[in-house]
This record gives sequence, C-alpha cells and structure tokens, in this order.
Amino acid sequence: MKALYTVLFCVLLLACGDKKVEDNTTYLPASNGNLNTISIVADNIVWEGEVGEKIRNIFAAPLNGLPTEEPMFNMRQIPTQVFDGFAARSRIVLKIEKGNIEATTKIVNEAFAKPQTVAVVGGKSDKDIIAQLEENKAKIIDAFTKEEVKEKQRRIKLSLLDDTVMENKLGITINMPSAYRISKADDNFFWVRKNLSNTKTMELMFYEVPFETISIGDSTIVDIVKMRDEITKSKIPGEDDIYMAVEDAYAPSMFKTIIDNKPAYEVRGMWIMKGFTMAGPFITYAIEDKINNRYLIADGYVYAPSLEKRDYIFELESIIKSITIN
Repeated sequence: MKALYTVLFCVLLLACGDKKVEDNTTYLPASNGNLNTISIVADNIVWEGEVGEKIRNIFAAPLNGLPTEEPMFNMRQIPTQVFDGFAARSRIVLKIEKGNIEATTKIVNEAFAKPQTVAVVGGKSDKDIIAQLEENKAKIIDAFTKEEVKEKQRRIKLSLLDDTVMENKLGITINMPSAYRISKADDNFFWVRKNLSNTKTMELMFYEVPFETISIGDSTIVDIVKMRDEITKSKIPGEDDIYMAVEDAYAPSMFKTIIDNKPAYEVRGMWIMKGFTMAGPFITYAIEDKINNRYLIADGYVYAPSLEKRDYIFELESIIKSITIN
C-alpha cells in the first residue's frame, strides 16, 4: 500500500507541473508553518544519507551578508509515511521521491494547502536525486523565497503605517508595518525606524538618485557602495564625526533581481560606525526607473548585537519588495 501511495502521489504532483490543483482550490485548507522553515518529506534512510546531507548543504547554507552564520532556511524532516493531514499543510515543502521513476524536479503550487509551494525531486538513485538538487537548487530556493516573502507581506498588511507623505514625495506605494515610524524626512530622503529595544533597531532609508549614478558593468557594486556611504555620512551623521559606512573587510555581495516588474540590484553586506563600536548587516536595492530617469533606492539595516538577524533582514526585504512605482 505504501509503495502504491508513493507512486500515485508522485504521478499526481508531476502531472500537475507548475499548475495549481484544479477544482480543489476552493476546498484547500490554510497552510501553516514558521517563516523560512522547509518541511523535508523523505524516508529516514534518505534523510540520514547522502541526499539528506546535500539538502542540508544547500538549504541550510549560511545566508549572505550576516555577521554570524545563520541558515538560509530552517528545516524539519517528515517521514513519507506520515506526510498527511496537518503535516501536509506546510507552506513550503521539499519532497524527495526515490523509486522507479525518471530523474526530475517539479514545482507545484497549492497541492495540499493554500498558499503553498511544493518542490518534488525524484530519481531512481541517490546519485540521480543529488544531481537534480544541485541542478535545480537556485530555482527551488527562488520559489520558496517568493512564497515566504508573500506570506510576510500578508502579515505586514494586517497593520500598516500611514506613510502617505513619503509615498507622494517618492512616487511609490509601499506596505510598511505600523511598528515603524518616519524619523527623518529631508527633501527626497526618508529615514524610517523600528525599535526592538532601547538600544536595538531596524531601520530603512528611501531616496532617489539620477540614473547615471550607477554604472552598468564591473563597477556597479562599487558605485552602489560609494552612493550608500555618501548618503549615510551626510543624512545620518553621529556626534564627533561618527558616521556609518560599508565595512571594507567584509566584501558585499550583489545579485540581480526584479521588484515591481523592474530590474533591480540587490546588495548585501555589513555596515560599521566609523569612530564607534557598532556594526550590523544591511540590504540595499537599487530599482531601475527609466521613465523617471532615476534609481529608486531602498535600504534596510539592523543593529541588534547578541541577537540572530536573519529574520530581521528578511522583514526589511519583504517591506522593500512590496514597493510599486506609480
């Protein structure tokens, strides 16, 4: 029976492809789970072997741009035979199918719950499955991240900050939680803050720069870092010539992404306070806005010594990715 169920389950998911399950959508239960936590559906022997090791190496790899090692995703393993009912309602699922099937990877939306993203990786052997994981890891991570950003944005919408002045000035709309406050509005520069405690904060900067500020090519990341340093030094200065700057000793990483259907650069790295002992992670987005001949800059950073920072940076990322340019 177990073997039959496994074959039927795999056939169902692979047949669905990238489409949602039809006709049952209305009746799907709500998904559940902590943010950035993957349910790994795999037999114990698979999880404890080379396939499990590959999964941990890929999905629990340290996230770029944090001062200490924190995993990209948390994971919990669910044996195949108990993947049913409540266990099948996890929002992001990686299901490993090993058997007499062709090596393949499929991403299925809302197979057992709503919203939900399920990645199904199958093969006849461990070698086949490992090759599929390696070949498709970027696609799977992207699908899981998008699902989690959507869920975080849904939660943010439950209580929003009235940021009409900023939106009108910059020509954008954005979903900002009411726990944040606008601390500085200087021409087209806005500094937004959320206190985690008396000394720990999450902060955002929004501003625009002329299109020619950022060149395309090898110097793109250099231009973005230079731009950020100039802004933080002039707009958020401290006392006694103390100011924020990108940490030279920790080389920032740059990626291309899409926000509001527009090309954007994403830069992750570490900031420090020149002249004072403070530091933390930051994430900067430069969103291409050709119609207005500008880059819209959205930057988030965290100061939370002794605390893990992945989820704080993820919140800032989710806020920024809610931007639409009017």
